[in-house]
Amino acid sequence: MDISNPSMQTLNVAESLALALEQALAKAAAGTMSLQEVMEAAGGFQARGDLASAALIYQQWLTATVSPFRHVGCFNLGTLFAGLKRHEEAESAYRLALSLSPKFAQARLNLGHELEALTRVEDALAEWRCVFEDPAIEPSGAEIEDLHLHALNNSARLLEQQKRYAESQALMRRSLELRAAQPDVIQHYVHIRQKQCDWPVYQTVGEVTQNQLLVGTSALATLSASDDPVVQLMAAQRYVYDKVKKHGGKPLYRSSGVKRSGRIKIGYLSGDLCMHAVGLLTAELYELHDRSRFEVHAFCWSREDGTAQRARILAAMDQYHSITGVDDATAAKMIAAAGIDIIVDLQGLTSGARPGILTYRGAPIQASYLGLPATAAVPGLDWIIADRFVMPEQEQRYYTEKPIYLPNCYQVSDRRREVGAMPTRAQYELPEDAFVFCAFNNNHKFSEELFSGWMRILQQVPGSVLWLLADNSWSKANMLRVAGEHGIVPERLIFAPRVAPPDYLARFTLGDLFLDTFPYNAGTTANDCLWMGTPILTRSGRTYISRMAGSLLSAVGLPDLITSTQAEYEARAVQIGRNPARVASYKRYLKEHGRSSALFDIPRVVRDMETQFEALALAQRERDQ
Repeated sequence: MDISNPSMQTLNVAESLALALEQALAKAAAGTMSLQEVMEAAGGFQARGDLASAALIYQQWLTATVSPFRHVGCFNLGTLFAGLKRHEEAESAYRLALSLSPKFAQARLNLGHELEALTRVEDALAEWRCVFEDPAIEPSGAEIEDLHLHALNNSARLLEQQKRYAESQALMRRSLELRAAQPDVIQHYVHIRQKQCDWPVYQTVGEVTQNQLLVGTSALATLSASDDPVVQLMAAQRYVYDKVKKHGGKPLYRSSGVKRSGRIKIGYLSGDLCMHAVGLLTAELYELHDRSRFEVHAFCWSREDGTAQRARILAAMDQYHSITGVDDATAAKMIAAAGIDIIVDLQGLTSGARPGILTYRGAPIQASYLGLPATAAVPGLDWIIADRFVMPEQEQRYYTEKPIYLPNCYQVSDRRREVGAMPTRAQYELPEDAFVFCAFNNNHKFSEELFSGWMRILQQVPGSVLWLLADNSWSKANMLRVAGEHGIVPERLIFAPRVAPPDYLARFTLGDLFLDTFPYNAGTTANDCLWMGTPILTRSGRTYISRMAGSLLSAVGLPDLITSTQAEYEARAVQIGRNPARVASYKRYLKEHGRSSALFDIPRVVRDMETQFEALALAQRERDQ
């Protein structure tokens, strides 16, 4: 046999492994192997990534042995099946381990994960509950404490995903009372209080300090919690330091060997190119790119939601690259291999984001847009698309990205959005003759200061009502409680259910004045509101996200609806609420001029963006020659 032949060498390795497996199985079947020997034999195959062969060895051994350590073998077999995503078999292995050793907490924890993978939520929660509530498992040692925390934290995580916020928060509190130094738990604890309007958001628990709560706040939650650009920068930098695996090698676009020429290639990087706020805003952007000068690519891990919006976005791309299940390095190599000049990241540090891709620098120009209206502090993300209102030049020092300034408004939108049939106030249980303030932003954007201000506005505008989005029952209950403390009866707060996007758009027409949130302004919601002809009152602060609605109002031609302090914001709302003729004037203006304003001149916005992209790309190509 010619072992110098590579194919022969491969054959020899395969034959050797097959022989080794055969011998291991025979020995396991004889019932003479110790657990240690089984672990060593199976571990060799596991190290090669051959989990199936490793599982076969354990199965054979478990069939033949009467070892007192069979429960450990079952546990190891369960982990192998889990790695193979054979969840039903993993469940069986863990259940056998527990039948042999009922107090085997690690097996019960892992069983919970397999049940979660099988979408058996209640069963998973029950297994984890056994770990932290079983009186036979006391938190007396560090290892047992870790097991309790594992069970508590995973239960809280799953309950939060199921939107069972109060149950989730209760378990987070138990976890933090057990061990304060848990930044990830603190992060979720702060944000779940925001979601429920459970004020004050920064409520200490156990030995957790106010500083730990502040420092543990996620970059996204910080946008609602603080208008201080330094605090937002700190939150982003901390997240990147803790969570983003950074590539310190040579930029991939340089080592790919691809020469960039011809049409400029723009790549959009996102997991939200579907029925999502970003997907709803950007569809027309992709469609309007000048194909004589630009080639448009999507690098996407969005869910396949089956919507017309998803189909429309994909149809607008020249090339679509799915990176679902692809690791960050490979995704960046795909960007480099495609010869992308400019990659536009549409997610930043929001849920499901993949900032690690950007650290490999698959494209020479990498810019942030829309998804995170703040600094992301990600190495390799050098630019942010903005305008001079949302990002004044004096505030640039708080951003790791340089601005790509658009001349009018930073925000693109869609003139083809579908609008449902016009509703009546009676359909939404709104009083016909009342002044209707509305606030359809997500409840996590509400702060106690802001909401108390809204209650003071209602106090001063007799008969007025506040129409809110019903995010969840706990936020509703907390808002009604605070309203009562301000002497506002429950009937003056009306909660709108979630509806399909066309109906959501149509109901804007029933409101008189939209009250914006601060410091996390409305973005897509403000755009929708103005498109439907309803005025929006905003407060602009120091940060990009606190100036978004102000940018839109400037571009649409209503700068007098921009305020700069809470007192001014409340006073202006009261003035407008007491003067319905003023609202009628705003609505008439938006009906006659709004959609023809600079805000909704989407072809011009796209041209302005392309002008900036082209200048950057051509300059980069010249440098690379």
